[in-house]
Amino acid sequence: MRKQLMTTTAFLLLTLAGNAWAGMEEAKAFLDKEIGDLSTLSRADQEKEMQWFVDAAKPFAGMEIKVVSETITTHEYESKVLAKAFSDITGIKITHDLIGEGDVVEKLQTQMQSGENIYDAYINDSDLIGTHWRYQQARNLTDWMANEGKDVTNPNLDIDDFIGKSFTTAPDGKLYQLPDQQFANLYWFRYDWFNDEKNKADFKAKYGYDLGVPVNWSAYEDIAEFFTGREQDGKKVYGHMDYGKKDPSLGWRFTDAWLSMAGNGDKGIPNGLPVDEWGIKVNEKSQPVGSCVARGGDTNGPAAVYSIEKYLDWLKKYAPPEAAGMTFSESGPVPAQGQIAQQIFWYTAFTADMVKEGLPVMNADGTPKWRMAPSPHGVYWKDGMKLGYQDAGSWTLMKSTPDDRAKAAWLYAQFVTSKTVDVKKSHVGLTFIRQSTLDHQSFTERAPKLGGLIEFYRSPARLQWSPTGTNVPDYPKLAQLWWQAIGDASSGAKTAQEAMDSLCAEQEKVLARIEKSGVQGDIGPALAEETSLEEQNKAAVAAGHLAPQLKIENEKEKPITVNYDELVKSWQK
Repeated sequence: MRKQLMTTTAFLLLTLAGNAWAGMEEAKAFLDKEIGDLSTLSRADQEKEMQWFVDAAKPFAGMEIKVVSETITTHEYESKVLAKAFSDITGIKITHDLIGEGDVVEKLQTQMQSGENIYDAYINDSDLIGTHWRYQQARNLTDWMANEGKDVTNPNLDIDDFIGKSFTTAPDGKLYQLPDQQFANLYWFRYDWFNDEKNKADFKAKYGYDLGVPVNWSAYEDIAEFFTGREQDGKKVYGHMDYGKKDPSLGWRFTDAWLSMAGNGDKGIPNGLPVDEWGIKVNEKSQPVGSCVARGGDTNGPAAVYSIEKYLDWLKKYAPPEAAGMTFSESGPVPAQGQIAQQIFWYTAFTADMVKEGLPVMNADGTPKWRMAPSPHGVYWKDGMKLGYQDAGSWTLMKSTPDDRAKAAWLYAQFVTSKTVDVKKSHVGLTFIRQSTLDHQSFTERAPKLGGLIEFYRSPARLQWSPTGTNVPDYPKLAQLWWQAIGDASSGAKTAQEAMDSLCAEQEKVLARIEKSGVQGDIGPALAEETSLEEQNKAAVAAGHLAPQLKIENEKEKPITVNYDELVKSWQK
C-alpha cells in the first residue's frame, strides 16, 4: 500500500512537471510562430514572462473563463489567436466573445443590476470610469493588484507604460480599468489633392489663404465648400463625410467629444473641470450638479448648439446625399472609396482597413494618398481644452465575479496586454496602449505607410485627446439619451437648440433619480439651484472658469490652415 502510494505521488509529480514543461513548450512555439522580433522584450525576457504566466496559472488550470469585447480588428486578433495561445500555454480555457459595442454595455449593465456573473471580465470603454468609481461594483485594480490579486499580477506589467492610464484613474487616485486598445478621432484628408498645384492655386485665388490642414472650423468649412462638386481623379468629389441616421451609433458621434471640439465645457486635460465635454458640471466634491446652463452646465449652451448646427449644415451641404441615412459602420468605409476630400471626425481604428493594397486611396508603392492630423477646433474653443476623443477599451473586473474566476480572467487580460505580445498585436490592430510599443523600431519603419498615425501618437498633441471623463455618473443610462436627442435635430423634428434643451433636461432627470436613490453616496449627483445663463457665466468667470460661455455673435472666425509637413516637423522638434 505504501509502495503504491509512493508510486501514485511520483506519478502526480511527474504529471505536474510535464504540464509545466508542456506549457513552456507551447509558449516557445507561440513565440517562434507569432511573435519573433515583434516585441519590446528580448527572446530571453519573453520566455521569462511566459514562464511567469505558466506558473501563476497552475491553480486555475482546467477552468473555463468567458470574457467579452466589442468587434474590432484588435479584439478579433485576441479572440482568434491570443485566446488560443493563452489556453495552450496555461491550461485555462478562454472563450473571448465578440459582440456590438452597445451590447457590451448592456451585458455589463445587466451584471451590475442583477449581480449575476455573466462574464468573468469585460473590455469596455473607459468612458465608464465615472460609473465604475461611483457605483463601486468594479474591482479597484490598484488595491486588487496589491492584495487579493497580487499572486496573479505580472511583475512586468509596468502600469506606467500604459499611455491611457489617466483615462482609467478615478478622482480617488485608483486605477479601475486596464487599457487594452486605444484609438482617436482625428482629421483625415487627401494629402495628394491638397498638394496638387492647381488645387492650391484655385483655393488661394478664391479664399485668399493657403490650402492646408485646417486649424479651425472656419477653414474646414471653406475647404469643404471648395472640394464639393469638384472633379478629382475623374470623379465628382465631396468636401466632407459624416453620418446622420437616428441610431444608437449617432450618440457616439457626439458623446465622443464633438462638443469639446467646438469649445463646450472648461479647460482641463484629460477632461474639462468643473464642466466636462458632455456639458455636465461637478462641484469640488466631484458631485454632478447639473447639465443645463441654468445649473451651470453647458449641454445646451451656445457652444453646444453651435456644434450641432455646424454638424447639420455640413452634412447637408458638403457630404454625399446618402450620408444622412447612414450609421457609423456604414459611413466608415466611404473615404477609402476615393470621393471624399476630408473628414473632420475620423476614427484611427479605420487605419488598418484604409491601407489595404488596391484601394483608390493607396499608391502603388504601398504608401497612402491620405494623411491624418489634429482635429480643427470651433470658435468657442480655447487653448488648454481637450480637442477630441480617444477611445480606451479597457479590462474591467466586476466584484460580482468570483475571486478565482476573476484571477484567471486577470491573467488573460495581462497576457493580451503584455510587453511580449503588444508590439505584434499593435501591428495587427493599430490601437496603441504602451509607450514602449510606440517607440519600437518596427513602427518607425512602418510609419510612412500609416498616414501620420505614428507621428501623431508620438507627438505631444496626443494628450489633448481623451475619452469621457469622471463627471458622467452613469454612462449606460445617460449615453442612450444622446442619439435620440441628436436624431431629432438630424431629422428636422427639432432645432439644434430645442434638441440640446431636451437632452440636458433628460440628463438632469437621470441625475435627479440617482441623487434621490442615494446609491452613489456622497460622490453622487447633487443638483444645484437654477439661474440664468448670464449669471452662470458671470460666476464661472469670477471663479476662473469658462463654461457656460455666452453666445459669440459672429461664429465665422478668421480661417487658419497649416502645412502638414511643417506640422509634423514641429512635433519631431
